[in-house]
Amino acid sequence: MSTPMSTEPATRSAVGPGPASGPAAGTTHGTAPEASAPHWWRDAVIYQVYIRSFLDSTGNGIGDLAGVRAGLPYLKKLGVDGIWLSPFYPSPQADHGYDVADYCGVDPVYGNLAEFDRLVADTHRLGMKLLIDIVPNHCSREHPWFRSALADGRGAPSRRLFHFADGRGEHGELPPNNWRAMFGGPAWTRTTDPDGTPGQWYLHLFTPEQPDLNWREPAVAASFDEVLRCWLNRGVDGFRIDVAAGLYKHPDLPDSPDPAADERARDSVNPLAWNQPEVHQVWRDWRAVCEEYTARDGQERLLVGEVSVPTAREHAQYVRPDELHQAFFFDLLSADWDAGDFRRVISEALTDIAGTGSTVTWVLNNHDQVRSVTRYAGEPGGESGTLGPARARAAALLMLALPGAAYLYQGEELGLPEVVDLPDEVLTDPIFHRTGSRSRVRDGCRVPLPWSGHASPFGFTSGEPSARPWLPQPEWFALHATDRALSDTRSFWHLYRDGLQLRRSLPQLGDGPLRWLESPPEVLAFARGDGLVCAVNFGTAPVPAPVPGTPLLTSGDCPAGILPGATAAWWTSDLSAHPVENPL
Repeated sequence: MSTPMSTEPATRSAVGPGPASGPAAGTTHGTAPEASAPHWWRDAVIYQVYIRSFLDSTGNGIGDLAGVRAGLPYLKKLGVDGIWLSPFYPSPQADHGYDVADYCGVDPVYGNLAEFDRLVADTHRLGMKLLIDIVPNHCSREHPWFRSALADGRGAPSRRLFHFADGRGEHGELPPNNWRAMFGGPAWTRTTDPDGTPGQWYLHLFTPEQPDLNWREPAVAASFDEVLRCWLNRGVDGFRIDVAAGLYKHPDLPDSPDPAADERARDSVNPLAWNQPEVHQVWRDWRAVCEEYTARDGQERLLVGEVSVPTAREHAQYVRPDELHQAFFFDLLSADWDAGDFRRVISEALTDIAGTGSTVTWVLNNHDQVRSVTRYAGEPGGESGTLGPARARAAALLMLALPGAAYLYQGEELGLPEVVDLPDEVLTDPIFHRTGSRSRVRDGCRVPLPWSGHASPFGFTSGEPSARPWLPQPEWFALHATDRALSDTRSFWHLYRDGLQLRRSLPQLGDGPLRWLESPPEVLAFARGDGLVCAVNFGTAPVPAPVPGTPLLTSGDCPAGILPGATAAWWTSDLSAHPVENPL
């Protein structure tokens, strides 16, 4: 399934304080996409490609852009509307690309700009959209801006692009405030001045290799305007925005009453560091850039944000009509396996977020979270038991029946569990290396995909049989290999493919309202449009089906008139005599 790697050298753009290089404004590389329906994003299903773990075309054990291009027919067959690429920019890889050294280039480990252009063209030729990840909250310590700031020293204009500050204490030996980094340790690192003496401190809310940019400095916003245009001119259909609730910090950088909140939660909790009101103007400006390109050819360019905020109401502020088109709604991903909890989360999202005119963007998995098969199992272990897979299948049908958009994470369609027993010596997550703890370490969901065969590397790499993927694959990956999934009509893959086909063919699904149906406490049942019913039994005992008839699609064995435990099903039914509640 691999494609020979391009022999062209890796191409990088010039990087620095000035505008990023790229094609001239108004030009587009590759084949333009076919005309798409207005607001295509409202109910799109997008597949997240974690590039280094998708498919390796060179035999070095790391996935690349040519591998993604080779896998496009597989994704088209699955039935997704587009793909989102994890960062592929030049980077020291301290956080696998989320430490960007050049925002308009391609790291040689992943390919070059010519290969990227071919990927855009092939994606569009297959009628799919292509989104790329952009990381505006922080860059790499190797970015020319930061290297200049270090070299220029205290008081230099280049330091205003970051958060440099004098330390506290008699000799500045203490950090400027008490904040802790999300990935562990202090959120400040002290520099060494050019003369070798201890210098100022700089802020990094993740790792020291990822200094936070200072968005109160106009040059930062101006540079990212050029970055957006660089990639829009190359034909991308939009951007997934990393840490979209970040960017701005409290202007005074005061001490926090709970400085370890982010470190403890591994999330953006500190209200002094996240979700500042000024960030909304950034998204208004970015939306204007996208609208400019949309006006040229009628093809909408999408902004979808990684927004981690406490409530659905705060989340909704990011998707107002002139800001982001969408923002990931993570509450469904983190909800307990409980009908009441799922109903509460869904109702809040549809009330607050859909009320802005946007649609909810649902997710059950991503590159930062334990995979749903393991998360729902109720116990650790990759292949132990059947409860986790059954619940994950049911949750997938539930998500695909909800109004709005959905994002799938690679391997989700294969039913991959989390790899929970990676040896310490192979772990690459900076969380592990900064804390020494395996808690919330993310390598287990990033193990390279199994494509074929019965032993590692399972077709992931085109190298010799002894070639090793960058993270080791367990033997039981053979049970989830793509070739096996495609040949087994009862596999996760066929469930996802069938659900996606019905989602596109049934007018009741996709965008539109939802009506809750009366059901037992352990069952969640709702109607979509004119007579499409989805029901999920969160309990363990079977219950009567909420409507008569044979289901269109079920997540597991479903005898006539019965909805077994940990099972979801879709029906078409006349609801005229069925009790319904107020629509959402």
